[in-house]
Amino acid sequence: MDSVDNLKTKIAELKEKLRAVIVAHNYQSPEIQDIADFTGDSLELARRCTGVDAETIIFCGVHFMAETAAILSPERTVLLAEGSAGCPMADMISADELKGWKLRYPRASVVCYVNSTAGVKAESYSCCTSANGVKIVDAVPNDEILFVPDQNLGHFISTQTRKRMILYPGYCYVHHRIKPAQVKMARELYPDATLIVHPECRPEVVALADAVLSTSQMLRYVKTSSQKSFIIGTEEGLLHPLRKENPGKSFHMLSNSQVCTDMKKTTLATLAETMEMRRNRVTVPEEIRLKAKQAVERMIAVG
Repeated sequence: MDSVDNLKTKIAELKEKLRAVIVAHNYQSPEIQDIADFTGDSLELARRCTGVDAETIIFCGVHFMAETAAILSPERTVLLAEGSAGCPMADMISADELKGWKLRYPRASVVCYVNSTAGVKAESYSCCTSANGVKIVDAVPNDEILFVPDQNLGHFISTQTRKRMILYPGYCYVHHRIKPAQVKMARELYPDATLIVHPECRPEVVALADAVLSTSQMLRYVKTSSQKSFIIGTEEGLLHPLRKENPGKSFHMLSNSQVCTDMKKTTLATLAETMEMRRNRVTVPEEIRLKAKQAVERMIAVG
């Protein structure tokens, strides 16, 4: 088995050979985040990839994220660092299932969370992120919105808009499993800490938080906050950049179950093997890509 140093050397050599850029989601393991050219949330990474001088994008994340990169950068080769890394929430709805829901609600415009497959994006009017969901929904020229696939993010948006929201019953298991009792326990353990949760959490958990933010918003919030202690209600991978960027502050997980097993499938060894074998290429059929790109671009146009 290669040592960590040998794997890092091998990855660096392969990156040069492939003229590649390595990008990693905020939920990846620390060693993957540290070897990446840049880190961020899924859309942020896909957008940054459009401006890089590279022939190959190595995406350390899950499948829908690599698809989004392929939608926005069709001229580049996109490789998913771990081919089996998927997203259970994204898989909770297919394009065919969405077509059925559209027939049930013919007057509704579909807004899909960017955490969705290319096929679902192609059947949607616009995408949104956890950070801009309210802004996107308010910008849609329709008073009725069919929101897929995350019911918790959809509910969070519904509390801040006058639009009628129809919520598909999908969820992120990492955030959905957090319960109010765990919030109570964390508050008792860390009474001086600020509680920050992701809007993918249940409404009853969101209601107890001091701030409800996307991963990128969490990073910015903590960096500019005068507070010194934080309870974090999202996937535990975010602790790594939080601690790196804020050495004088302390961070505590809201619960000990905030781990996405798919995100953690990527290792230095699987990354090196993917690059060496040029495997796990992610492509999107052109007809679907163009329709999905339109939904992504509608979101980007709003901001």
